[in-house]
Amino acid sequence: MSSNRRRFTRKALLSTVAAALVVSALAAPPSGAAPAAGVPDYSTSEAGNPFVDGWYADPDVAVYGGAYWVYPTSSRVYEEQTYLDAFSSTDLVHWTKHPNVLTTANVSWAHKAVWAPAPVQRNGRYYLYFGANDIQSNSETGGIGVAVADRPEGPYVDAIGKPLIGQFVNGAQPIDQDVFIDSDGQAYIYYGGWGHANIAKLNADMTSLGTFADGSTFREITPANYTEGPQMFKRNGKYYLMWSEGGWTGPNYSVSYAMSDTATGPFTKVDKVLTQDSEVAVGSGHNSVLNIPGTEIWYILYHRRPLSKSGANDRQLAYDRMYFSADGKIQPVTMQVKDDFGDDNAIGWTTYGGTWTARAGQYSTTSSFGGKALLDDNFANLTYDADVTTTSAAGDSGVVFRASQPNTGVDGYRGYYAGISASGRVVLGKAANNWTPLASVPMTITPGTRYHLRVEAVGSSIKVFVNDLAAPKITVTDTSYTTGATGVRVYNTAAAFDNVAIGRK
Repeated sequence: MSSNRRRFTRKALLSTVAAALVVSALAAPPSGAAPAAGVPDYSTSEAGNPFVDGWYADPDVAVYGGAYWVYPTSSRVYEEQTYLDAFSSTDLVHWTKHPNVLTTANVSWAHKAVWAPAPVQRNGRYYLYFGANDIQSNSETGGIGVAVADRPEGPYVDAIGKPLIGQFVNGAQPIDQDVFIDSDGQAYIYYGGWGHANIAKLNADMTSLGTFADGSTFREITPANYTEGPQMFKRNGKYYLMWSEGGWTGPNYSVSYAMSDTATGPFTKVDKVLTQDSEVAVGSGHNSVLNIPGTEIWYILYHRRPLSKSGANDRQLAYDRMYFSADGKIQPVTMQVKDDFGDDNAIGWTTYGGTWTARAGQYSTTSSFGGKALLDDNFANLTYDADVTTTSAAGDSGVVFRASQPNTGVDGYRGYYAGISASGRVVLGKAANNWTPLASVPMTITPGTRYHLRVEAVGSSIKVFVNDLAAPKITVTDTSYTTGATGVRVYNTAAAFDNVAIGRK
């Protein structure tokens, strides 16, 4: 059995095992138990962030019937935000799109700005809470609505014919709702924009508001630096309120959190846990949290803006692993860059020449003179790992790093390239619409065999490893390029790439 076949079989097995275990995990012990044997513990979206295609924001997540369901905002101008899509997966790798699970055709009072859906299952039905119309005062119709369906994919229909929360209370714009059902069965709704957050009780029917012991319907719970997007979860008896800070259209959008002994607070800010990363993405915020049932595996789902984009609605969905320290505090989240092409797509990659296809868990290209595919990142000091399989004795294939100004053509970029050739060489060079070799060493390379290529670039020092990660094949010093994008490339050969991972060095 070839190494390529073994790799594909392992990916398929992980997906099958994950699906089966998610079903059984719904009846597993509560959060805090050790992970069930075989449940994948991904460090990030191993098949690449963004994990679904298209412009989306404000994701919320639920586990329904052994599947993960993500409900986001469609990131468009307000007048075009008249619908909600959903995505489902049994393994957090392969995602199925369910379009138009809710549309304004089924909500008589909503006509634009349908935002931030919050899903929950109760009473044998599925509820979807949403904001609509972006009201600016109490004289307008809009706010937070609730729709109901018999299936996770809808169609969802307005449950009460009017907003559930349609007025400003305590200065909070009625948007960005999150629904949380506590272990005693009491449901709460957390919401609010314009720098104010409120909490209210939901009655058992999930379509009307209850009252607190003092007779009030709303309580303000605004923590320091709160802007919008509250998210509540519970772990080991502690209540965690997360929220977004900064402006959603800018790069400094971020996520902070507080901890409390009760679902109603008080909520005192602990720290910021997710911020922009100038090497990966900016505008990271409006999150939700996923705990794999019966395990201590936690993920943060959020939206972010690609580095090359500046439009307000240029937002994509991502998830990364979320960890806790021994005292229960959330550790800062690292946006990681990986792609094992296990979902058989190449979302987030841009090609320049050649014909590229993601299939069978690899990213493959036909032979071309300089065809390349780049990620939208901007790494300086890095460790770049990738599996490379070259298919002919001619040419070479490998990785591009610290690249800028990409275009089609043999050397149509500025940056470095390290590759392997079946003619028996490991090569390192740099391009600037021409080619300058930096080093080349002999090594037996067999066509059709997978090789693990690693580049370590720190300042002016560049090291290239092939298979043996203890001893570099090439070590050079060069100061031409200090930062730029990463990618893969071929020259006069077809090739396949897998297990791309870029980390800070």
